[in-house]
Amino acid sequence: MKVGLFFGSFNPIHIGHLIIANTIYDRSELDEVWFVVSPQNPLKKRKSLIHEFDRLKMVELAIGDNFHFRASDVEFHMPRPSYTIDTLTYLSEQYPNHQFSIFLGSDNLNQFKKWKNYEQILEHYQIYVYPRPGEKLTFDHSAFQEVDAPLLDISATFIRESIQNDQSVKYLLPEKVEEYIRDRKLYL
Repeated sequence: MKVGLFFGSFNPIHIGHLIIANTIYDRSELDEVWFVVSPQNPLKKRKSLIHEFDRLKMVELAIGDNFHFRASDVEFHMPRPSYTIDTLTYLSEQYPNHQFSIFLGSDNLNQFKKWKNYEQILEHYQIYVYPRPGEKLTFDHSAFQEVDAPLLDISATFIRESIQNDQSVKYLLPEKVEEYIRDRKLYL
């Protein structure tokens, strides 16, 4: 089985994440996309993150009954902060019949060489790169595959700030995610 891993804080998951995941799924030979909720990204500050179980629940609500999508809490049970290579190694050992690849926004290409053991990722895994505003797609390795995806500039920071300022986030979030945030009074 070919599985694309979409790593993220998903703080919160929004329609941009879903559009990218669906586009890559549709334009590749992937059988499934797993949304890997990262408890703590080593390159991001932790203070703005809500609890990982809330973020996982929002992913589950967002993907609903799309049987090609799956929410994953695999990094909840691993040392923190989460490193992609460690998760890839663990998943490859747990699912030896699966072929894993990862999704990467073009805005992260410049930081990719800062990732732990990035050379191993390049050697063993395919990387689907989707465009981000203001970023040129430049590749220096055959592991990178450009995906023709919509150019989206939807920011989870913008969404969180809108919620804090009691401004509408309609159409930026799936309805069930918006309801969950409102009911739990998240990001206030």
